[in-house]
Amino acid sequence: QVQLVESGGGLVQAGGSLRLSCTASGRTLSTYAMGWFRQAPGKEREFLASISRSADSTYYADSVKGRFTISRDNAKNTVYLQMNSLKPDDPAVYYCAATSASYSGVFSGISDYHYWGQGTQVTVSS
Repeated sequence: QVQLVESGGGLVQAGGSLRLSCTASGRTLSTYAMGWFRQAPGKEREFLASISRSADSTYYADSVKGRFTISRDNAKNTVYLQMNSLKPDDPAVYYCAATSASYSGVFSGISDYHYWGQGTQVTVSS
């Protein structure tokens, strides 16, 4: 079983950038496809991005395509979410997630993921 810990959240001005990290322990991260999600108060958890085990495939929600970039460094057991051009509607708790599904591609459904981090808060000031 893998444990996930997010970091890198904080307060940023609109138009600014943040890079979130998700570090895994307990298992080698390369055996999992990974995803990033977010949840704002009163809203459902929203898919943002996914990356395959070998990083040969990525997939983004339309809401973040062109602004956010998911990447991974399997040697460091870490997945990243680079967030640029942050907007006033981006604030939320951001979660990383791992799936042990055998398919070697990417996943966008909440139910596709088996392991979740505790989340990191992102706040955007206008």
